[in-house]
Amino acid sequence: FLDGGKPTVALVYQAVQALYHDPDPAGKERASVWLGELQRSMYAWEMADQLLQLKQDVESCYFAAQTMKMKIQTSFFELPPETHIALRDSLLSHIQSLKDLSPIIVTQLALAIADLALQMASWKGCVHTLIEKYSNDVSSMTFLIEILTVLPEEVHSRSLRIGANRRTEIIEDLAYYSSTVVTLLMTCVEKSGSNEKMLIKVFRCLGSWFNLGVLDSNFMANNQLLMVLFQVLQRDETSTNLHEAASDCVCSALYAIENVDTHMPLALQLFQGVLTLETAYHMAVAREDLDKVLNYCRIFTELCETFLETTVKSPGQGMGDLRTLELLLICAGHPQYEVVEISFNFWYRLGENLYKTNDPALHGIFRPYIQRLLHGLARHCQLDPDHEGIPEDTDDFGEFRMRVSDLVKDVIFLVGSMECFSQLYSTLKEGNPPWEVTEAVLFIMAAIAKSVDPENNPTLTEVLEQVVLLPETVHIAVRYTSIELVGEMSEVVDRNPRFLDPVLNYLMKGLREKTLASVAAKAIHNICSVCRDHMAQHFQGLLDIARALDSFALTTEAAVGLLKGTALVLARLPLEKIAECLSDLCAVQVMALKKLLSQDPSNGKAADPTVWLDRLAVIFRHTNPIVENGQTHPCQKVIQEIWPVLSQTLNTHQADNRIVERCCRCLRFAVRCVGKGSASLLQPLVTQMVSVYQVYPHSCFLYLGSILVDEYGMEEGCRQGLLDMLQALCMPTFQLLEQPNGLRNHPDTVDDLFRLATRFVQRSPVTLLSSGIIVHIIQCAIAATTLDHRDANCSVMKFVRDLIHTGVSNDHEDDFELRKQLIGQAMGQHGQQLVTQLMHTCCFCLPPYTLPDVAEVLWEIMVFDRPVSHMYIDTCSTTPDSTCIIHMQLKVDVHIHAEECKQVCWAIREFTRLFR
Repeated sequence: FLDGGKPTVALVYQAVQALYHDPDPAGKERASVWLGELQRSMYAWEMADQLLQLKQDVESCYFAAQTMKMKIQTSFFELPPETHIALRDSLLSHIQSLKDLSPIIVTQLALAIADLALQMASWKGCVHTLIEKYSNDVSSMTFLIEILTVLPEEVHSRSLRIGANRRTEIIEDLAYYSSTVVTLLMTCVEKSGSNEKMLIKVFRCLGSWFNLGVLDSNFMANNQLLMVLFQVLQRDETSTNLHEAASDCVCSALYAIENVDTHMPLALQLFQGVLTLETAYHMAVAREDLDKVLNYCRIFTELCETFLETTVKSPGQGMGDLRTLELLLICAGHPQYEVVEISFNFWYRLGENLYKTNDPALHGIFRPYIQRLLHGLARHCQLDPDHEGIPEDTDDFGEFRMRVSDLVKDVIFLVGSMECFSQLYSTLKEGNPPWEVTEAVLFIMAAIAKSVDPENNPTLTEVLEQVVLLPETVHIAVRYTSIELVGEMSEVVDRNPRFLDPVLNYLMKGLREKTLASVAAKAIHNICSVCRDHMAQHFQGLLDIARALDSFALTTEAAVGLLKGTALVLARLPLEKIAECLSDLCAVQVMALKKLLSQDPSNGKAADPTVWLDRLAVIFRHTNPIVENGQTHPCQKVIQEIWPVLSQTLNTHQADNRIVERCCRCLRFAVRCVGKGSASLLQPLVTQMVSVYQVYPHSCFLYLGSILVDEYGMEEGCRQGLLDMLQALCMPTFQLLEQPNGLRNHPDTVDDLFRLATRFVQRSPVTLLSSGIIVHIIQCAIAATTLDHRDANCSVMKFVRDLIHTGVSNDHEDDFELRKQLIGQAMGQHGQQLVTQLMHTCCFCLPPYTLPDVAEVLWEIMVFDRPVSHMYIDTCSTTPDSTCIIHMQLKVDVHIHAEECKQVCWAIREFTRLFR
């Protein structure tokens, strides 16, 4: 339609009808694409306005209201300033006439009005004008409150680029009128009595103003609205929806006064108000009203979070009253685990705070609370008595248990690992608890086993002794968790090698059982990692397991873990045995790959080799024997023998990115394993990489190239070959990235290309800087600085930073002067373009977390040549309307004051806030 000029409103209406009611999905899709194009065009303003005036049905009005909101958020600049007042008046008239049609339309229009008010600097005191215009008309109250609710929420919206100065101005303006809004809300409550819908709207609105942090604490502390809020929460008959709205509002209020000292009167009111809710909590428990119970627990947790510092500074005094912790422990006693889970973040923070203060007397005050928490958690971790099979770790309850395990690890120092471990063990030893209690106790013991000192510890050895004697008749879940515990106690086995045989026998029993095989494999892996030297005598047994790996019912992860453990032990064997044993260990996987290669592809598709490639990769990755200088690496011969199979696998599957990635990963670890010892592979490997990359540009080849440069870039004889490789890989890469949206569509390629280029800079900068390809790489880097992709952007910035740094760091190498000269030439050619692009990128393309990387690049440019970098920033014009003052500000901040990179970062952060 864009080619055919402005569409008619009837046509737009027809398209909206098709979007919602066309029975043919293709028709819906066409309507959706067409309407999307309309929304991006200039005609959208007028069409939306006309549809809202026609008021034909909910769907067309919703589309129009949403279009208005979207245009104001993203395309407000399209409208000349003289039209702003007309747009405002038109939106206000629409919201008034459509207020009874549908609440979602009211919300969309309220958002449009709020976003307009935030961007329309000429609309002064918008809150005041809205309240003055509509507050006396009861029927307008619903949409007035909706606008006043979304207005504070939109101030920090990421969709609006209003800049820091305008944002500050708005917040000051809203703070000035905030008391008027609260008074209006209170009047609303008085007029509407116990109208539940109105109360929900009032609480949502109040919460929104609390969240913005502009309400006056003294004014709020004495306001009736706060009393109403707590009365609603104390009343047993409050409905679920109203209860949730009131709870959200109290949580927002508590969050807003986090800096308690500056909000004393309000803090006290909220503190006392929340403490009155204990009875209401018990009432909700008695009525089995889980929604309300969860709401109260949220409020109690937020109370504890807000007063955390006060509680740690002055426990038991004033607002450090420890009744707040009692409330959380009451919640921990609720039978549903979802209730206690809400408070986990608070307990983490409390643990962290107490760990930092490191005051034994203070720890003593909080110890009993943590002990009670741990008791409660152990009870919550119990499986149902009629549970069959092993504990599930992927369902909600399994995830809850994992979070318990993490929390216990973080707070156990307050109780003492050994003391807790002994107490738990004695409950098993002295009583005869049901299986589900035993399993939960073993689960908590497994969580803390690693933090108990294993030196000369009779309790630990006794536990180990008893666990490996557990009969096969106990519940399978108890055996499962006992195996986990044994795996966590590998340090004890290492200190007491007499246990190695009974422990391995116990784990082997598990390995042979379908449901226990994977957890037993994980435990064997742990034992291998920690007891590498003691396990050397059992290497033959590990090799036998590895040969028969697929006869056990293992998950992929557990099988790979077992091979990792085997490789770690292999590396501790005498050097002369390693080659033969490695060959044996790899043989199974190599045979499997050969078998796959010899098979006729079924349905024209070769069988998937990734399982075997991953297993080889883990073996190479963890076989790292200590090789003295001059000795031949024991793995060198094995890797040379395996190379033809890997090469053939790579060729067969060259079109499949997933399999090629696994091949490259396997080769990467093989090269890393033998280091310089893989020199004979270099030529054939690079040749194959380059030839496949011309046809199938998989980015993992660039990554593998960076590994080769890292290993061989310092070798004089390899540098030219590696440069040829880089040039050959760059040509298809640039073609790919120069396509429309090439950078955005291929972030992995950008990431891996600049990893490769960075490795070259680190290992052989002169080779790269003297080549013809460097100009193209720098140009590509400048274009890629705008890419909003965390890893890719990080790689690009690191490349540019390291490149310039080679001309800065005088490491007393012979080539420093040459490097400096070459960087000087590169900066002369590209410096201005680079700095201009970086400034533009900071303001309009990249999220704030990338700014430190940009600052490091600018810092290197400054250190390399401060006067020239001064000139770059001077010349650089960030936006057509950016003022000289902003540039002066940045120049002063960066050039005159910056003595370290951190200051450049602060200056850029302040500078970019003016555009966000």
